[in-house]
Amino acid sequence: MTDRSSLNQAEGPTHEWAALDRDLNRISRVEDAAFYVARPMVGIGLAVVFVALAALWAAIIVGGAPGGVMIIVASVFAAYLALNIGANDVANNMGPAVGANALSMTGALVIAAVCETAGALIAGADVVGTIASGIVAPTSFANSDAFIAAMLAALLSSAIWINLATWLGAPVSTTHAIVGGVVGAGIVAAGFGAVDWVGIGRIAASWVISPVMGGVLAAAALALVHRLIIDRPDKIAAARVWVPVLIGVMAWAFGAYLAVKGLKQLFEVSLGGAVLIGLGIGIVSYFAARPYIARKSIGLENRNKSLKVLFQLPLVVSAALMSFAHGANDVSNAIGPLAAIVQTLAVDGATGGAIPLWVMVIGALGISIGLLLFGPKLIAMVGDQITKLNAMRAYCVALSAAVTVIAASWLGLPVSSTHIAIGGIFGVGFYREWGEARRMSRGLETKAAPAIANEERRRRRLVRRSHFLTIVAAWIITVPATALLSALGFLALRLLMG
Repeated sequence: MTDRSSLNQAEGPTHEWAALDRDLNRISRVEDAAFYVARPMVGIGLAVVFVALAALWAAIIVGGAPGGVMIIVASVFAAYLALNIGANDVANNMGPAVGANALSMTGALVIAAVCETAGALIAGADVVGTIASGIVAPTSFANSDAFIAAMLAALLSSAIWINLATWLGAPVSTTHAIVGGVVGAGIVAAGFGAVDWVGIGRIAASWVISPVMGGVLAAAALALVHRLIIDRPDKIAAARVWVPVLIGVMAWAFGAYLAVKGLKQLFEVSLGGAVLIGLGIGIVSYFAARPYIARKSIGLENRNKSLKVLFQLPLVVSAALMSFAHGANDVSNAIGPLAAIVQTLAVDGATGGAIPLWVMVIGALGISIGLLLFGPKLIAMVGDQITKLNAMRAYCVALSAAVTVIAASWLGLPVSSTHIAIGGIFGVGFYREWGEARRMSRGLETKAAPAIANEERRRRRLVRRSHFLTIVAAWIITVPATALLSALGFLALRLLMG
């Protein structure tokens, strides 16, 4: 019989090593958990550093000028808002390309950051008339202090709301957020009569117009792509003929889109002129795309996955152009109130419509830094979690976004680029559901009871209803929510300012 004590002595070192391994594994798991928890804190820490640097830069610029404290506070709020715009709004430009695997997340972040900054600095809008006086007339305020408090409240309320929407995973219109902020503070400061309610009504109409137009056009484009290429017996041969045409159409749309949304800030351009600019770009792009597509299609298998190769470059270019136009247009949301305050106090010689470069830089860098630090969450949601996107579907979303802006500009309708892009994704998803339902109706209902067929249709829904409801709810309450926050903020600021 083996002596138990001798056996324990023999196995003692083994048990000790096993216990040590278990302890080390526990420590490793704790370290992994700590790293996972700390990752969000790194982004928040870097964001705080950027806001602090914006405040320091503003302090250096204004020096001891009268009202310098207000400029510094406004710079902090504007930097915070710009970070949140980058975290939320840019997802609409990059999400489809990332969801279709045309771009990696890293590539999307780099391209978007560069193009957003370039768009803001090169073609940034002259925004003071729109944000500061186009919603509530400055003359309606009792004095300049009330106007400054209203602009500060608008900045802070918009930033808080967009931050909350990003945390909830809801892409919202940052333009609507800042408009709501100005309206809320304006009502408290100057009364309901000071607000341009006709303009607000047009903005409210865009809640419906933008996503519906984007969705219908994206679905129509996908139906056309199916008819011309995807449903053809020889997909590759059809692609050689039609993909250059589709690239030319996209180039036309984005050429006109950039002229309408961005280049008009550099020189005067009518809608007809923008369409002609786009047409010229489209024709050149078509002839350039023909040899490119012919070369890329060599050796491809006759299946849908092969078509991704042919649509990849147009998707990358469209995402970059959308980011450039977004930077040129939506930097106004971050710096409009700040620029209005700077001009009201006549700091740094800012008068009239001129916007100091340092103000533009805060908005441009803030959007790009917010995108890099916090953008991946919304990009992943937009690109992959609403509905499954491939290269052809993402192309249709991008094309619908550009065409909708052109059509809305021609009709004089106010639209939101955020709502258009998300509406396009929903349009593609619901079109796929409709097509799937048609295919199922030809087979299931002849072999199964109607109740089983209906259950199978419900199970195969291709658009996540939870995201649909969350996003629509966020769109509806954006203006009222920011207006309420801004009204409360204005009252608090007036108390602090005496």
